[in-house]
Order: sequence, then C-alpha cells, then structure tokens
Amino acid sequence: EIFGPVTCVTTFRTEEEAVAIANETIYGLSAGVWTRDAHQAYKVPRAIQAGRVWVNCYHLYPAHAPFGGYKRSGFGREMHKMALGQYSQTKNILISLSKDKQGFF
Repeated sequence: EIFGPVTCVTTFRTEEEAVAIANETIYGLSAGVWTRDAHQAYKVPRAIQAGRVWVNCYHLYPAHAPFGGYKRSGFGREMHKMALGQYSQTKNILISLSKDKQGFF
C-alpha cells in the first residue's frame, strides 16, 4: 500500500472499466473520483471497494466521519463512535421493576 503524494493515472473507456481498475487491488483504504456528472458522483463511489472515497476533492478528514479501509487496508474504523465497537460487546438486558409475576415465571 503506497502512502505519500502519489498520483496514478490510467486510461479507461467505460465507467465499468474504471471501477474494475480501481477495485483490482488487495488494498482499499481510500480513493478519489473526479466527475461533472451528478449520477456518476453518486454511483461510482458506491461501486469502488474503499473505506473512504472522495468525490471532486481529496484528503479531507472530517472529525465525525469514520475512517478505515476495505480488504487488506486496516481493521475496523477510527475517529468515530463506530470505533468503540472494536472495544465493546453488545448485551441486551431486560429488567422488570414490577414485583408481580411476569410472563411464564
């Protein structure tokens, strides 16, 4: 996985080919899409297998947005309440405060 100011440029003929090229990697930390087409701005990022996809911008890190990758790019999410899920386990406890018998018991 490359870190640093790197730009990869390649040609493609169709939107589907561009998505296939983007997904043809074992990593998926982040990606960037530039388009003037509003339909593509919504559709293409959903098809790209990356944890964060910037559209018509790059390298913005809102504090409230979860950050983490797909595939072999990290484990879990950082910088969001979703990160707490890595350190907790869900439990459901139902308590009746009634002194009367409840249900079958």
